[in-house]
Amino acid sequence: MNELAFDGQNPDVGLLYNINDLARYAPAWLDRAVELLGQYGLVAAAALLLLVSWWRVARRQGDDAPTAVAGVVWAGLAGLIAVLLNVPVRGLVQRPRPAVDHQNLDVLLRGASGFSFVSDRSALTMAVGVGLFMVNRRAGLTGIALAMLEGFTRVFVGVHYPTDVIGGFALGTATALLLAPLAMLLLGPLMSALARTRARALVRSAKPVRRQAVRGEPYPEPTACDKDLAA
Repeated sequence: MNELAFDGQNPDVGLLYNINDLARYAPAWLDRAVELLGQYGLVAAAALLLLVSWWRVARRQGDDAPTAVAGVVWAGLAGLIAVLLNVPVRGLVQRPRPAVDHQNLDVLLRGASGFSFVSDRSALTMAVGVGLFMVNRRAGLTGIALAMLEGFTRVFVGVHYPTDVIGGFALGTATALLLAPLAMLLLGPLMSALARTRARALVRSAKPVRRQAVRGEPYPEPTACDKDLAA
């Protein structure tokens, strides 16, 4: 590891060197894999997680499906809004990329340009993760884990400071949480209205969802719709 890591250095810079040194000593194939994962793979994984979450809630939530779908839609929109909000933040802070002010960094992503604070990919993936957590904890925790890994890769390849990533996480979290009430106020009725159109398959299953009995509780009586299907 770099000897300057925490010896009189800014901890942010020291942690940057410590993480980036992993790239210096890693095999070339691993460097390339992390570069591709951080640049494309984890964002694509977050998008896939959104699609899977939409599919699950639309078909397993019953009458609550439109509201749950609205939550998933908001998770995706929150990621995009966080990236847009980052534009004025970067312009205000104007923090150069780490390689501009620090030598001996192994910068794997040479095409990165613009200012460093905050990391837009970290903000995007964290907003998606937090947004999904409000709908489904398991999906949300998966999304948050993807965001954490995304943040690590940005420091690993030498294009962001750790505080750029932390700032991205904060921006994404704040966007998903603070704007959620307004977003759901708009998206909830919209999804409910969509459920009454020919496109209702997008927000709820056409098949009735029967609630499973828990231990010690009798199974619910079949509904009229269930009896018609059985007939």
